[in-house]
Amino acid sequence: MSDSLSIRVATYNIHKCRGMDRRVSPERIAEVIQETNADVVALQEVVRAERQDQLKLLADLTGFPHFSFGENRKHRGGGYGNAVLSKFPIEHSRNYDVTMPRREPRGLLRADIRLGNGKLLHMLNVHLGTGLLERRGQASRLMHEEVLLSKDFSASRILLGDFNEWTRGLATKRLSEHFRSAEAKPARTSAGRVKKMRSYPGLLPMLHLDHIYYDDALRLKTFGIHKSRKALVASDHLPLVACFEIH
Repeated sequence: MSDSLSIRVATYNIHKCRGMDRRVSPERIAEVIQETNADVVALQEVVRAERQDQLKLLADLTGFPHFSFGENRKHRGGGYGNAVLSKFPIEHSRNYDVTMPRREPRGLLRADIRLGNGKLLHMLNVHLGTGLLERRGQASRLMHEEVLLSKDFSASRILLGDFNEWTRGLATKRLSEHFRSAEAKPARTSAGRVKKMRSYPGLLPMLHLDHIYYDDALRLKTFGIHKSRKALVASDHLPLVACFEIH
């Protein structure tokens, strides 16, 4: 058995599967997910309602055999929150509440994934709030011994999602003290120019809200934004994709 494994991960805020043309289409979101060719995908703003379970539908359409869901609130009678799709078995999942007082419920979904080489990987999918003070409070909650600083983590971690932070705020600073940022290795064009990782809003991305962090034990091989013709309209966010080597 090999001592290392390459894994391709993506983070994608699917905006309830509502595109820039205001059309709700899980089928279109599924096609974008397939375009990323990812092994594990972290999704935000997923709706699981009786009339349309977007997570189950996306898993069926993309062929991902394993998934987990972290409900943060109700939406029209159904669950609403973060999800993880995985080609590898998910052995355990847990949703951490990072909601601040008088603000929209928010959470961090943990999925413990057993990889093809037998090693464990902790995937941490988060969607932080839109308010500056809200995110400051959430940064403190994340960097707590019961959440990201817990001794319960026994393997490498990848933290990714929609951080709603396009400047170097407190959340970015606190996370950078404990994780590496994929943005530290900028993606470049064929001409050698640094690609801008602006992922929002869809058709004309202006802000870099989505991020990927990882532990020192992982080696980042590639990192970039997935910008296809379909991805530009399928949601109000574009997916970020990274490939890691796990020893």
